[in-house]
Amino acid sequence: MNIALFGYGKMGKMIEQLAVQRGHFIVAKIDEHTKSVDFSAMDVAIDFSIPESAFKNITNCFDYGVPIVSGTTGWLKQYDKAVALCKEKQGAFIYASNFSLGVNLFFELNAKLAQMMGPFKDYKVALEEIHHTQKLDAPSGTAITLTEGIISNSSYSAWKMENASENEIPIISKRIGDTPGTHSVHYDSAIDSIEIKHIAHNRQGFALGAVIAAEWLVGKKGVFTMKDVLGLQ
Repeated sequence: MNIALFGYGKMGKMIEQLAVQRGHFIVAKIDEHTKSVDFSAMDVAIDFSIPESAFKNITNCFDYGVPIVSGTTGWLKQYDKAVALCKEKQGAFIYASNFSLGVNLFFELNAKLAQMMGPFKDYKVALEEIHHTQKLDAPSGTAITLTEGIISNSSYSAWKMENASENEIPIISKRIGDTPGTHSVHYDSAIDSIEIKHIAHNRQGFALGAVIAAEWLVGKKGVFTMKDVLGLQ
């Protein structure tokens, strides 16, 4: 495949390395300073840019009929608009807060645990996420996805980073060194605690998942998630 990279930071460079190893070609490396983009050369685009650029990158791909996979966080107030435009333009789109195959299995485990814990009101849930100091957004998109999985399967109604109320899930965000990403979900009672945790040892899993998603998306039309890619629906 001919792959275009929107965003060429650490993640973009790792995606390039893995994509080439898998027999693909990188035909464009695009950042906020790029003045001209040849969409005709692309079979698929992978966006790990910045929040200010993501929506424009995605909608430009819809306009030119290029399937796009996006892992950029911080722009999601426009996600519903992007979905509507994808359907209108008959495009192909996958957004994920985290493309790691392990994290997406963790999402499923988290939702199942929330269902199981629902009847046991003595347990209170909380999330902690730890990332490298260069990560711009907090909480992480992965942490928000985890809270959404809990909210959909429990009586909790929202999340909050500070001073969470009875019906809100507290999220603690830490930025430490070069930590690729650690996410923990805790259920605590006066008697005991239950915890599930995903620890990324490096960023390679995020990049590999994005390439696998791009391979899967080519030739399809519609809005998809990693559940579709992994056959978890």
